[in-house]
Amino acid sequence: MLELLRSNDAVLISFAESILRQAGIASVVADQHISVVEGSIGAFPRRLLVSSEDGAAARRVLAEAGLDTWLVGDGEAGP
Repeated sequence: MLELLRSNDAVLISFAESILRQAGIASVVADQHISVVEGSIGAFPRRLLVSSEDGAAARRVLAEAGLDTWLVGDGEAGP
């Protein structure tokens, strides 16, 4: 999985998810429930992840939608 975006802004994450869905790219939002566990303080950003195979296309689609400012580097999100 590749991390594309990291933010505390739920609207931004939702917008990015919608763009990817419209492009036919599956995504996963990681860490969306941690703020509830930690008292909803907003200290833990949510991460938008896509498969490695969809990474380049997802980055392109999000950049075309004007979200390139929020895109995270090309690093992998985990094992």
